[in-house]
Amino acid sequence: MVREPPRNLGQEDLDQAVVVALGSNLPGRYGSSEALLEAALARFPDVGLQVLKRSSWWRSAAWPDPKGPEYRNGVALVEAQGPPEVVLAGLLQIEAALGRARTERNAPRTLDLDLVAYGREVRAGPGLILPHPRAHARRFVMGPLAEIAPAWTHPLLGATAATLAAEATVGADASRL
Repeated sequence: MVREPPRNLGQEDLDQAVVVALGSNLPGRYGSSEALLEAALARFPDVGLQVLKRSSWWRSAAWPDPKGPEYRNGVALVEAQGPPEVVLAGLLQIEAALGRARTERNAPRTLDLDLVAYGREVRAGPGLILPHPRAHARRFVMGPLAEIAPAWTHPLLGATAATLAAEATVGADASRL
């Protein structure tokens, strides 16, 4: 299991942090989604990402179809080597290496790694939108983020992770394992 040393992050650290959301509801060859997510975190250094802090694993019903396998989610605050495009490429590389097959939108998946925020950067270009356009409404993202960085502030909305977690409507059933 990848665990970072305890670290208190100040507001300046939070303003510069790269936020990555992790999710899985198909364990693939790893036996459990938690083991798969741990394997993904273990590969972060291979793509220039140093984990500063990470959340517990959370559970939530499948979305948008709650009949699907239950999700496991978490969030990591990382330090990145390179611009957002390089970070995103590295996350996609990890997804592919661990068996992610992209089919239809919101389909069950082995691994989903989302670049939620890259410091305070805001952009709406083709292929990369920062901050992630839907993360703020997802309790399975904002809950884990509020667990480790409640004072993190959304670059566009100005609301903290704690506030966004409390107000999130998608995945409202999300809770810590």
